[in-house]
Amino acid sequence: MRKDVRILLVGEPKVGKTSLIMSLVSEEFPDEVPLRAEEITIPADVTPERVPTHIVDYSEAEQSDEQLSQEISKANVICIVYSVNNKKSIEKVTSHWIPLINDRTDKDSRVPLILVGNKSDLVEHSSMETILPIMNQYQDIETCVECSAKNLKNISELFYYAQKAVLHPTGPLYCPEEKELKPSCIKALTRIFKVSDLDNDGVLNDNELNFFQRTCFNTPLAPQALEDVKNVVRRNMTDGVKDNGLTLKGFLFLHTLFIQRGRHETTWTVLRRFGYDDDLELTQEYLYPMIKIPPDCTTELNHNAYLFLQSVFDKHDKDRDCALSPDEVKDLFKVFPYMPWGPDVNNTVSTNDQGWITYQGYLSQWTLTTYLDVQRSLEYLGYLGYSIIYEQESQAAAITVTRNKRIDLQKKQTQRSVFRCNVLGARGSGKSGFLQAFLGRNLQRQRRVREDHKSFYAISTTYVYGQEKYLLLHEVMPDFDFLSEADLACDVVCLVYDINSPRSFEYCAKVYKQYFIDSKTPCVVIAAKSDLHEVRQHYSLSPHEFCRKHKLHPPQPFTCNMTDAPNKDIYTRLTTMAMYPHMAQADLKNSTFWLRASVGATVFAVLGFAMYRALLKQR
Repeated sequence: MRKDVRILLVGEPKVGKTSLIMSLVSEEFPDEVPLRAEEITIPADVTPERVPTHIVDYSEAEQSDEQLSQEISKANVICIVYSVNNKKSIEKVTSHWIPLINDRTDKDSRVPLILVGNKSDLVEHSSMETILPIMNQYQDIETCVECSAKNLKNISELFYYAQKAVLHPTGPLYCPEEKELKPSCIKALTRIFKVSDLDNDGVLNDNELNFFQRTCFNTPLAPQALEDVKNVVRRNMTDGVKDNGLTLKGFLFLHTLFIQRGRHETTWTVLRRFGYDDDLELTQEYLYPMIKIPPDCTTELNHNAYLFLQSVFDKHDKDRDCALSPDEVKDLFKVFPYMPWGPDVNNTVSTNDQGWITYQGYLSQWTLTTYLDVQRSLEYLGYLGYSIIYEQESQAAAITVTRNKRIDLQKKQTQRSVFRCNVLGARGSGKSGFLQAFLGRNLQRQRRVREDHKSFYAISTTYVYGQEKYLLLHEVMPDFDFLSEADLACDVVCLVYDINSPRSFEYCAKVYKQYFIDSKTPCVVIAAKSDLHEVRQHYSLSPHEFCRKHKLHPPQPFTCNMTDAPNKDIYTRLTTMAMYPHMAQADLKNSTFWLRASVGATVFAVLGFAMYRALLKQR
């Protein structure tokens, strides 16, 4: 909401502009009226909306046209004052003042206008019959007030309506000619309804309505008040209430009713609570709250964020198969202005046999987004209403910023849950196959992936010494001369070569010597396509000799050309090295390092599967 409101009073001479301001301030009619009142500021604590309000007078005798133009451009709302007993001042509203204001303001950002009929104490009739056609003709006119500076009639109301026209404008919400909500308002309220529909059954039940009421207005509705609201909807439409809950049509009808009865502030309170600005766009402050990320720190979702995302998944997994069908994904993202996940996501995370994203894959994709682009993750959580549902100040409360990696190395332990492995190798060495095998896909299944749906990332969970961790694999493009800092910044490096291609290992050797020989980042050499015949590599040292010379683990044989899902031991080993880089170096000559990692992975994979089945039964 605006931090202050600036009200400008204009109109013909002698209509009582200055008297209105002075009567408001002194609460009595002034004996002597100057040509123009000084600008006054009403403090926030004495205004109904708790917003400082500046009231500015205009005098044709004291001010030039240029000064008037400046004041019009600075005003948030303009009151055009006329005298109810002076027909000429009424005619000037349409012949002079409205055209002048429109000429001085940008068409896309017109200020709201209020017509003020002063000196109502001098006549017994109302000017409304003359004014109503003018209000219908000009959409910028918010309302009309008849008042009297002399007997103080409607003076406070006049300035309240002016303030309200700025803070709770009708224009963005409602079309008076059609007597219905505008499309942008319907779109915003529909998102609010879907976010508030916690079980996604298409109606707001009493618990959801109470949560909504408490969220927006800090007070629950009494049971009788809830019934009264639903009865109002029932009397006006047949499909506004279903199964004793409020439907989207009923929800939209209520807001139409609020606006028609002049209670715009109710709808605006709801819109602003859910992050919308005066143009019914989600604010930058709402979507992108401030979050500080020091160098060498990473971003992860915390426990509450995962619980929230789990509830969002459950809400949309209608058939309870622990996977999201294309229609269920579409339904989940209806609260977004665009579809955030492309077809590459299905090749980045785990899917079921139908190619649908599983529960584990869904959480993995959120983990990936948060790690790679935390601002995007904050934006997505904003669309889903995380801060509202979990009653947090902002989505930033969902993010954990890890401590500096150097401290982890010094203390030889880490609290991080997500580890990045960059996968490097010459073209055709088997990098993509290595990524897809992590998601349980053998070569036959990988061949079904369309070229334009391929992903350079793969993320899933592994178990290291009983702890569930995320391993993020990133396939780095094989451009030896242009490896960026992002290509090099990771927790563990995989150097992949094709044992059946004689020039494949040379790339790995050169990359290692150029970028990683003096690095503290653990490196593993992967002998890919190990099901094929191994040929001699055209390099001065064989891969085994190279690894021995540089104190690396021996090349790890790997293939995804099998009938079953590929073996995942190597990924657990990579995660273990990423978590304990000091142990990876110290245990280089000790084969039990690999053995401990592999046995731990097998045990906890079995345990993990048992827990997963238990969770399925529970759900």
